[in-house]
Amino acid sequence: MRLNRFLAAAGLGSRRSCEALITSGAVAINGHFITQLATQVAEGDDVRVHGRQVHTATPVTLLLNKPRGFVVTRSDERGRRTVYELLPPEYSTLSHVGRLDKESEGLLLMTNDGNLAQQLTHPSHTIEKEYEVLLDKAFAHEHVAKLTRGFHIEGGRGQFERLCVLAPKKILVTLRQGIKRQIRLMLYHMGYEVERLTRTRIGGLTDHRLPVGACRRLNDKEVAQLSLKPTALPKRQIKAK
Repeated sequence: MRLNRFLAAAGLGSRRSCEALITSGAVAINGHFITQLATQVAEGDDVRVHGRQVHTATPVTLLLNKPRGFVVTRSDERGRRTVYELLPPEYSTLSHVGRLDKESEGLLLMTNDGNLAQQLTHPSHTIEKEYEVLLDKAFAHEHVAKLTRGFHIEGGRGQFERLCVLAPKKILVTLRQGIKRQIRLMLYHMGYEVERLTRTRIGGLTDHRLPVGACRRLNDKEVAQLSLKPTALPKRQIKAK
């Protein structure tokens, strides 16, 4: 197994972050510091990071229903509450996959599976994420075309993959991007304020019964669902012509 994959499987982050550990000289195999990314790890090798021995961990992935008011970080210099306060102690070393801003809520993944984290966050994989969005005023159907074509916002060119109107002031947005505060920024550009934003789907995985603030461990079938594409669009789908 390549060294970066071994470190990711040990729960030390994505392959990219593990590559940074290697090139910085923090990793040693059998007493020798390694900086070559192509290095292979054999069974029985003694692998250490910053002097601490590491082993491949049993993959664990949690689904957390994040409440509003919590930040997605392990610790916060401003003393705000973090999502790690919601986890049982045995899961405190898991890494979050992507982010939701403080005022957003809904589904968030926590895992020690670096390969899974890389798959779900790398731009080349474009995993779908779906959000219910409550607006401050009724949504105008003529804005669908511009939002689904996309336009430049802070952080890059933002684009909604799909948009469905659920009620006059409630829409369902599907994204394949991960620009910071993308939904809020794009809708603000169109003259709307977001009053509530909830992530309801990641890939093919949803869970409408998971209480706010609660988490649960995913089984292998559910982990596989994360990379699935939905088989059909919502009936009330609105698409740009």
